[in-house]
Amino acid sequence: MTKIPTVHFEAASTLAVVMSSNEPLLFLSDDLRIIAASASFCRTFEIDPASVGGKRLGELGHGEWAMPKLESLLTATAAGSASIDAYEIDLKRPNQKTRQLVVNARTLDDGDLDHIRLLLAITDVTDIRAEARLKDDLVRDKAILLQEVQHRVANSLQIIASVLMQSARRVQSEEVRGHLHDARHRIMSIAALQRQLSTSAGGSVELRAYFTQLCQSLGASMIADPERLSIQVKVDNSTVDADVSVSLGLIVTELVINALKHAFPDERTGTIVVDYHSSGKDWALSITDDGIGMPVGNDAPKAGLGTGIVEALVKNLNGEITLSNAEPGAVVTISHREPSAVRTDLSSAA
Repeated sequence: MTKIPTVHFEAASTLAVVMSSNEPLLFLSDDLRIIAASASFCRTFEIDPASVGGKRLGELGHGEWAMPKLESLLTATAAGSASIDAYEIDLKRPNQKTRQLVVNARTLDDGDLDHIRLLLAITDVTDIRAEARLKDDLVRDKAILLQEVQHRVANSLQIIASVLMQSARRVQSEEVRGHLHDARHRIMSIAALQRQLSTSAGGSVELRAYFTQLCQSLGASMIADPERLSIQVKVDNSTVDADVSVSLGLIVTELVINALKHAFPDERTGTIVVDYHSSGKDWALSITDDGIGMPVGNDAPKAGLGTGIVEALVKNLNGEITLSNAEPGAVVTISHREPSAVRTDLSSAA
């Protein structure tokens, strides 16, 4: 039996692998002549398998593979001075849709050291790219629609607030007028929240700008004399999810309104400070005033709607409320600590 040289055996093995591949592959000589093409390549790009052998790459089909830059890169790869990794090309064929292709090329040692061989792999990414663009368009359209809805909600809330103000002017009862004013302040604050959220990208909210705008809105609607009362915001660089920011914003709204209503009677001057800082997943929000402090006994205000709102929101955030004297004034602190952090502290204390 005649022994087949190893070089021929390895070349035959390479040809068999290329031709039976499920991926579009071309086996090329160093002068870019086609040694073999996979059935998948011929099927994908509608080329007669019988017409492939011996042709140069640029002669395939109707000449659509004659791409000077691709040929230059392949020649450089064969010479060892370049490589092709995920190179993108557009395949343009007569009366057909342009296809977006990604090509990779490697030199292949098939045992014949006198001739360089190239293995060219082609992936059609046209449909994948189209789906990605469609997805991006849908995400962008959804974001635009959401912003439009948020703007409309904010505008509607302002209209409602104006109607409440007109109603407050017409009623005779001071108690009813006070309730209408409180409702208006809350609605105006929620409108401010909506406008701030509409400018936030990626579903996250930067709290410093958020609380600043919120407090400016509260001050504009409730402080008649900025020389007498002011609201300061001291917030770190924390960002939170949009749903969390809404809860925090409503808490700030209720506590600032409460301080403006009760902490500075008889034209007292003073300042309300909104402070927020976080460390990891732990955070603390405090509203401090330098007013008359916390009334006790018969002078203590009855728990109202605002108190119930704050308690519900704090519970939803898994936080705790602490009330204390600021000497002068009062401070309300809402804090949240992750259970793991608590356990670590307890272990350290032990």
